[in-house]
Amino acid sequence: MAQGTTGEPQVAAHNQVSLVGRIAARAQERELPSGDLLCTWRLVVDRPPAAPGRAGPGRPVTVDTLDCSAWSARVRRTARGLQPGDVVAVEGALRRRFWRAGAAVASRCEVEVTSVRRLARGAPTAGRRQAPAREGADAQGQV
Repeated sequence: MAQGTTGEPQVAAHNQVSLVGRIAARAQERELPSGDLLCTWRLVVDRPPAAPGRAGPGRPVTVDTLDCSAWSARVRRTARGLQPGDVVAVEGALRRRFWRAGAAVASRCEVEVTSVRRLARGAPTAGRRQAPAREGADAQGQV
C-alpha cells in the first residue's frame, strides 16, 4: 500500500465483477442516438443456499436477476449468440446508469461486461435447435 502526502495509506480503488449464471432471455442490441451499439441481457444468478435466512427446508432457492450491457463488438457478438438457459461466466464492472423518465431522473445498476464465456448450453426448448458447443471458448467474448 502506498502512502499519501498526509502519511495515511492510500488504497487503489477497483470495480471488478465476476459472475456465473443463466441467460434469462435473448440479448437485445440497439443503436443509440450517438451511433454507438449497445447489447443488453439479463443474467440469473442463484444465491448460495448456505446464506443466513436463505434457502433451506421449505424455503425456495432465491436468485438475483442482473442487467448486463456490452459495448465492445466482440462481447456483443458473443452475447447475441447466447440462448436462454445457457450458463455463462461474465466479467466486468458495476455501473449505475441514469436517464430521464418524464420529469424525474431514474437510475439502475448494471454490469458493464468486458468478457463473456459460455460454460454450458441450456436445455433445448420446443422450436429451438440446439447447436453443438464449440470447444475452446475464449474469456474475451469469443465462442
